Formats: sequence, C-alpha cells, structure tokens
Amino acid sequence: MGFNVGSSLLDPSLTVSVFALHSKLMDVRGFWHLGLGNVPTDTKMSQIEVSAMKSPLTPLATLIGRELRGEKVEKPYLKYGQAGLAKKGEDYFLIKTDCQRIHSDPSTSFSVFAIFDGHNGISAAIFTKENLLANVLSAIPQGTSRDEWLQALPRALVAGFVKTDIEFQQKGETSGTTVTFVVIDDWTVTVASVGDSRCILDTQGGVVSLLTVDHRLEENEEERERVTASGGEVGRLNIFGGNEVGPLRCWPGGLCLSRSIGDTDVGEYIVPIPHVKQVKLSNAGGRLIIASDGIWDALSSDMAAKSCRGLPAELAAKLVVKEALRSRGLKDDTTCVVVDIIPSGHTVLPPPPIKKPNMLASLIFGKKNQNSMNKTNKLSAIGVVEELFEEGSAMLDERLGKDSPLNANSGIFRCAVCQVDQPQVEGLSVNSAPFFSPASKPWEGPFLCAKCQNKKDAMEGKRLTRPTVVL
Repeated sequence: MGFNVGSSLLDPSLTVSVFALHSKLMDVRGFWHLGLGNVPTDTKMSQIEVSAMKSPLTPLATLIGRELRGEKVEKPYLKYGQAGLAKKGEDYFLIKTDCQRIHSDPSTSFSVFAIFDGHNGISAAIFTKENLLANVLSAIPQGTSRDEWLQALPRALVAGFVKTDIEFQQKGETSGTTVTFVVIDDWTVTVASVGDSRCILDTQGGVVSLLTVDHRLEENEEERERVTASGGEVGRLNIFGGNEVGPLRCWPGGLCLSRSIGDTDVGEYIVPIPHVKQVKLSNAGGRLIIASDGIWDALSSDMAAKSCRGLPAELAAKLVVKEALRSRGLKDDTTCVVVDIIPSGHTVLPPPPIKKPNMLASLIFGKKNQNSMNKTNKLSAIGVVEELFEEGSAMLDERLGKDSPLNANSGIFRCAVCQVDQPQVEGLSVNSAPFFSPASKPWEGPFLCAKCQNKKDAMEGKRLTRPTVVL
C-alpha cells in the first residue's frame, strides 16, 4: 500500500504550537515545575516562545466570531496524507503545495491536490497529471489581484480541461481518465471534476458536503439526455440471448462515464468540461477527502468522513482505504488523499463537537436555518461555509463567458481555450458567427480558434466525425 505523509505551511511566518516544537527536548510539566531560572542555558526559550506557551489556543467559537465580524485572521496551514492500493495500476495523484500566483512571491502561494483514475490504459492519466495545471494557469491573466485570480479560476479550469483533452487526443491514443482537481488558496477551495472520482468536505460542525458531481450515465439523467442529443447511444451491454447486463454505457466504446479527458475512440460527446464548485471555509477549517471510485463504490460520503474523524490526515487516508477494502475488497484501484485545512494556533484539526439532543435548541435553530435559506450564502450550524460559485453545464459557450477579444482593433484575437493569438482569418466566435460583429451588435465572444471551434462543434454533436486513431 502506497503511503505518503506531508504538511505545508501556507504562510512561512506562521508558527506551530511551542508545545509540539519542544516536546522532544523536555517534559513540559517538569519545565514549569523547575521554573525558568532552573532551565539550563542551552534549553532556555525566548520570551516570545514562553509567552506562546502561556497563551492558550484560540477557542473555536472565538475563531468563528472573528469570521462573522470580518476580522482579519491568519492564513491556515495544511496537513495531508495519501494512501492507495492498486488493482490495475491506473490511478495517479498529484500533490503540489509550492504553487505561486506570482513567481518568487511566497505570499501568493496556493496548493493543488488531484486524483486521476485512468481506464483503458495509463497514458491519459499520466498526460493529464503532467499538463493540466500548466494549462489552467495559462488561462488566467497575469498581474491580477488575489480576488481577481480566484474569480477567474473557474473559467480557467474549464479552458485548461478542454485544452488538455485536445492536446492528448492529438497523440492518437485511446485511453481516458477521470479528474478531480482541487485548488486551495487560504480558506478558499475550488474543485473541478469530470468522471466519478469525488471530493467531499467535512466541516467542524460535522456536516459533510459533496463538492463534485458524479458523471455516471447510470445515475445522471441529464447527462444521458445530453449524450443522446449529441449523437451517442446509451444502453447496457447485450450478451448472448439478448439479455442486458451491467450499468448504462455510451456506444460506441461502452464507457459508463459521460465526461472524461481522452477516450478518443468513444466519441466527442464524452466531454472534458468539468463541474466546478468554489467555497470559502470559515476559520474553523475543514477536511477534504479526495478519492477514486474504488473508495466511493464501497463507502458513502458520510461513512468515509466518520471513519477517520479525530485522526491526523496521514492516518485518516490510510484508514479510509482500509475501510473501503474491508467493505468491498480490492475490486478496483483504490486511492485516497486527505487534506486538513487547519486554523492557525492548532496542531491538528479540532474534532467536531458531540451533539446532544435538545428539543428547545432544535426549535430555535430550526427557525434560524429556515430564515437563512433566502440568503445567498449558505451557512452550516458551526463551521461557516460560503458558496462562491457552482456550474456544471457541458455547453462551452456558457462556461467561457463573453469577454471581448485581446485586441479587436489590431485584428489579433486570443483563443479562450488554447490561449494562442490568432489573426482574424483563423477563427470564429463561439456562436459560429463571424468574429467581426456589426457596430450595432455587441461582441458575442469569447473567441475560439479553428481547432477549438471544431472541438466545441463536435462536443455538441454538430460534427460527428472522430479523430483518427494511430495504430
């Protein structure tokens, strides 16, 4: 079983608990019993360290109160763990905690965690792992502020997924991969996904939220309708005698997913356009569990979250895998990444409070929850989670917006997907109208080059030919 352990400070100025730092040097109780004057010179601590030892950890209620009052608080830090067991060897993961929005500026750091569950080979999973992040970042304008960067990220994720798919299909290989791609910037978590890997959020209130959507034809009626409208056929596997078995699949190819990267031999109606969700956690923090379907075929989201609460992230990932194997056995590649987003001043993620039944409290808070349904921000009872963005449409023009071209006066346009500058004779806008709009008509962008426009048409069933597969 593969097992990696790590942690990342998102702000180098943050310090962890002095108790943890000095636990190997001396017994804390003995230290206070001796008094500062009795501490040997080589083990004396600075006044700052002593003050930190005397200061108790900030209570959870205080952190939440600060968030609600809009007070500035320190960045969280991350601890993470990964575990997995291979059946076919087609699962891959990415952990990158040293990303920076601005090169050589640690204050702009962010982290990426991802799982790629390959099928029909490993090429698509490896290619996506190596290229997706760069393709996403290339779609975000340079020199933007943090807020602008976060606002641009959902669209950039769509462009990056589609660009990666186009580039891989040009290799002429037939493998495919699911993708669950998580970007963590301070308290903001953005998740983009295609396929049936999954990411869940376990908040400090004990509320488990699903941050992805499963793109399985068996369970997603909207995706079935989209595939058939685009020219695909959906049905079960026919065996001798006319009996149908197994989950719903799209034909040709027999893939049970409606979205993925790769799968050149199946059809362009299997799209790489991800579902994207962006949330902001409160200063109470939270735990993310990112895993391939080898986990979710065995465990529900609640079961996975409850199975590892109170454990460090590295042990939690191992336990989730163990629980899935105990429940179902090793029938598929089984990979799990656990990420704890921990408030400053805590060494581990505080466990959720134990809830005691209280009829009066439930009546009071029930009314509050009912009244809060009309608000834009959705808040859990204890850990406040603000939903910033969510979109899952498979229509590329709906996901890329209607920005103006790079420089309309010069006749040079930048493709919204591949980020390549093109002269005006090379492409069309997304509505297939000429990129020159009449003076009375506003720009109906974004601009797509000829290659990306062909990709868009194929995904929507306007071009039914498939790329030639190199044997």
